[in-house]
Amino acid sequence: MTGTGDTSLFAGRAADLTGRRIAGYRIEREIGRGGMAVVYRAHDLRLDRTVALKLLAPDLARNDTFRRRFTHESRTAAAIDHPHIVPVFEAGETEGVLYIAMRYVDGSDLRRLLDREGPLPVATAVRIAAQVASALDAAHEHALVHRDVKPGNILVAHGTDTDHPEHVYLTDFGLTKKSLSLTGFTTVGQFVGTLDYVAPEQISGRPVDARCDVYGLACVVYETLTGHPPFLREDDMALLWAHQYDPPPPVTGVRPDLPPEADEVFARALAKNPEERHASCREFVVALRDAAAGGAQPAGSPAVPGAGRLPEPPPDWARPAFGLRGA
Repeated sequence: MTGTGDTSLFAGRAADLTGRRIAGYRIEREIGRGGMAVVYRAHDLRLDRTVALKLLAPDLARNDTFRRRFTHESRTAAAIDHPHIVPVFEAGETEGVLYIAMRYVDGSDLRRLLDREGPLPVATAVRIAAQVASALDAAHEHALVHRDVKPGNILVAHGTDTDHPEHVYLTDFGLTKKSLSLTGFTTVGQFVGTLDYVAPEQISGRPVDARCDVYGLACVVYETLTGHPPFLREDDMALLWAHQYDPPPPVTGVRPDLPPEADEVFARALAKNPEERHASCREFVVALRDAAAGGAQPAGSPAVPGAGRLPEPPPDWARPAFGLRGA
């Protein structure tokens, strides 16, 4: 890589970095792109291995708060040794661009899987959810909150045998957006990408903890079962309203093969008040699995929360919009 400027890396969607050498990695091809970062398949020239190399937009490197968060969170993520978290090999900066080198996962993300196959069988959805929940709970034990659980951040690779047909990895621990976190390096909440999975406390700017990931995971699992997130609205303002005030529609309305207990599980996981949600992601998935199998909720579980219901019908712009997404 030559030159002192950094704008060439993000000169537009058509920019071709194939063959370029960046921080000891030779770019092979682009495999993903978002508003704040581009991910490439690359070859590690030092260790002779294939990696996923994520390059963050140059303006982020000029933000001191983001740089500190980036350093802290990348080190924390790299320290988590978990079978369902994509290992981080290296994070650093080269010529004004922040980068992260991660394990390259030969598979697809959950977003593409859902777009291709639509709603998943209950058993498949629960298997995937259990692996993601395990990864999130492990991150929470290290005081790291993901804050951006969505299908695009869940990678699905081939499993080891018929009992484990897929192996799921969680990636992208909020490193590409400014948002509240537990690290102490906080800024005003700002969302990047879809709002389909964002917890009410993130919208209102309240401090977040592990329970915001319970909410995000529940939104994702709802989509794996129905083909769409729990809240469908015509614009972002209406969607923000729904996350903060509207009760989630019953999952059984789309999946009548699920028992009514599944509606209760989602109502709790998607409670507006974090205190009323499941205490962990694993607890949510276990409750859903038991409900799907016809089991009862564990003794002592809180009743389905009713907090956050509107005292009167919402305005027209906040009403549900159906048929926006294919199942």
